[in-house]
Formats: sequence, structure tokens, C-alpha cells
Amino acid sequence: MAEKIGVWSAAAVGLGAIIGAGIFVLSGTVIALAGVWSLLAFVIVGVLALIIALEIGELGSIMPNTKGATYSYIYGAFGSEMGFISGILMFVSYSTATAVISDGFGAYLSGLLGLGSSSVWVTVFALLLIIALSIVNMFGIRKAVKADATLVAIKILVLIALIGFAAIFALEARGADLGSLAWAPTGPLGGIIASGMIIFFAYSGFQSIASFVSEIRGSGKGAARAIIISVVASIVLYTLVVFSMMLLAPPDSYTVTGNPLSYALTYSKAPGWLLVVIDIGALVATASASLANILRNSRLAYQISEDGLLPKVFEKYDAKKDVAINGIVLSSAISVVMLFTGNLVTLVSISNFGLIFGYLMCSFALIHFRRDRVNGSFRMPYYPYVNIVAIVGLLVFLSSVGSASLGLGLVLIVLLLATYYLLRETGNKPAVKIRIFK
Repeated sequence: MAEKIGVWSAAAVGLGAIIGAGIFVLSGTVIALAGVWSLLAFVIVGVLALIIALEIGELGSIMPNTKGATYSYIYGAFGSEMGFISGILMFVSYSTATAVISDGFGAYLSGLLGLGSSSVWVTVFALLLIIALSIVNMFGIRKAVKADATLVAIKILVLIALIGFAAIFALEARGADLGSLAWAPTGPLGGIIASGMIIFFAYSGFQSIASFVSEIRGSGKGAARAIIISVVASIVLYTLVVFSMMLLAPPDSYTVTGNPLSYALTYSKAPGWLLVVIDIGALVATASASLANILRNSRLAYQISEDGLLPKVFEKYDAKKDVAINGIVLSSAISVVMLFTGNLVTLVSISNFGLIFGYLMCSFALIHFRRDRVNGSFRMPYYPYVNIVAIVGLLVFLSSVGSASLGLGLVLIVLLLATYYLLRETGNKPAVKIRIFK
């Protein structure tokens, strides 16, 4: 029997997926939108992510042997139609997220090597990263988890270095002028809603743990603990880092930039070696998040195929290494294609639409299983109150993705519905008829 993955190692995978582009690339944009309210925004979205994590934890304990995570729970609750729509949406979402994060890796590496912000070098480095991490994942989940745990440890140390520098150097240099943080942000609710979508992307990686519940020591209960640990740790780290950034530079000085941590250190005249360390930490963070994304997406493709909603070629599975080979190839191929679209803002919105739609359907899936009295080894506390909070919060964020992204997402759903019924007719499948009202 293969050795089980420990709870803390599993939590490292989730943390690796969470602490990637969110804090190293997007934190400055959040501060630019929300100012000092960005601290509250990170906490609010973090609490919503924690509630969703609790839902995913219970669903994972109910269905510990599936590899499709969110998709599997929706498929188990609502069947093939909604499973097909949510599964494909989330697969594209994860692949898109990998492209976005890998592009961040390319930008940091290009800058560190003195190659400037040339899109050619950024794309080349991003492409090489996707290929390299695909190979790492093909060696098996346990080797991928071991590599990811190492990467997570490195980037947490880097963030601690930033927090320590802010606490010692910046406070001394500015005389601990906390009053400078009283800058009044603009926008609805202090920019919290506007920045919430970006922050939501930053927290989205925790469910990678749910794709290998059966391999975790303690199965469903162990996976739930790992998910909660990863989300709580990320809330603490995100809040401390954003607070540190606002100590290093005034909130109103931040703009939409891809290297906000470097900007904060440059503004406070930090030593050059620390800038290099932060850049290296950003490379590690984006690599770690991409690694976790490819892992969970490959297993999602395998599970969709095993359920008969994708061609059987994606069922190819190396039981010894516990890895879905063709799922890795498909996920990485889509990520590579996305690299050449040239519009990362749109890609982030598309990725968020798929994620939020999947989480929303998971909230309804939990209601379904609770109604049918299906119990797992872990139960979310304070049900159904926190479940209702999750649904309302997700609907708010779904409505704030922007008209273009929301329209595109709805078009994708319609196209997936048409494809689903076309394939059903091609296979001569009988129509399903139910009476909603009696």
C-alpha cells in the first residue's frame, strides 16, 4: 500500500496554489483600488473563501475517492448535464489561471535577468515553466507534493522577510507614521467590491487538495483539515503582507503593476539584496501555484472522462504514480494556447467566472446532500447559515465580474448546453423527463 500524504503536506499543496500570483502580482492592484480598505477586503474575501473551504471539506469527505473535486460534487448531486457544464468551465478556468500565473513568472524572471518587459521573453519563460512543471507532475503526485512543499516553505520565508523588513526598517525610517494609512479610498464600499474579484482569484487554489482526498492520511477528515489550514494561513499572510506594503509606501501611490512588492521595497529604499530575494520568491511562488494548478486540472480531466463526459483517451491513468498523463497534456496544452491570446485581464475574468460558478453550484450540492441525509466524516458547522452567506457572497461577486466577462460566461454556458444535447442526440440517449411541480 502506497504511503499516505500527511495533512500538513496536503495543506502545503493548497497553500502553494493560493500564494501565487495573488500576493506577488496582484496585491498592488488591490491596494490601488481599495486603499487601506484592502486590508478589510482581504479579510472579507478570505472569510468567504474559508466558508467555501468548509463546504468543499464536507463534500470531499462525502466523496473521498473522486479526483474531480468541485466537478465531482456537482456531478454527484445534479447529474451529467450540470456536471458537464461546470466541469468544462472549471477545466478551462484552471488552464487559464495557469497561463496567467505562468505569465507572471515570465515577467519576474525577465526583469531579474535584466531583459526588460519584452513580451517575447516573458512568453518564452512562461512556456518553459509550463513544460517543466508538466514533466514534474508526470513523475507522480507524491513527487509533485514533495516538490511543492519545498517551494511553499521558500516563499513563506520570503514573505516573512518582507514583513520583517517593513516592521523594522520602514517603521524606523518613517517614524512609525501609522497616520499616513488614513488615506481615504474612492469607489463603492471603499473599493472592496471592485477589488474583491481580484482577491477571489488570489484565494482560489485551496480546492486543489480536494482532487486527491483518498491519498491523504485520514481521508475526508484529513483533507478538510488541510483545506482549512491552507485558507487560514493564507488569510494571515495576505493581511500581514498588504499591511507591510502600506507601511513601505503610501496606499495612494500604488498603481496597477505586475511587481508591487518590488515597487514597495524600491519606494522605501530597501537594500538591493532584498529586492533580489523578493524577485526570486515571486518566481518560486508563481512556479508553485502553476504546479498545483496543473496537478488538480489533470485529475479533473480524468474524472470527467471516467464519468463518460470526455473522450476515453483522457482516462489514461498511471496507477503506480497516481497520475493522469493525458489530463496533464491537455491542461498544459490549453494553458500554452492561452499564453498567446495577449489579454490577461480578460483571462482573469474568464477564470473567475468559471471558479465562482463552480463554487456556487457546490453550495447547492451541499444542500442537496444534507437534504438526502448523506453524511461524511466531516460536517460544516453552523449549517445552513454559513451556507447561505456563501451563496449570497458568490452571487455578489459573480455580478461584479463586468458586463463583458459575464456575457462571455453566459455565452459559454449556452454553447456547452448546446454541445451536451448535440452529443446526447448523436448517442441516441433517451430524454430525461421530470415533474418539477406536482
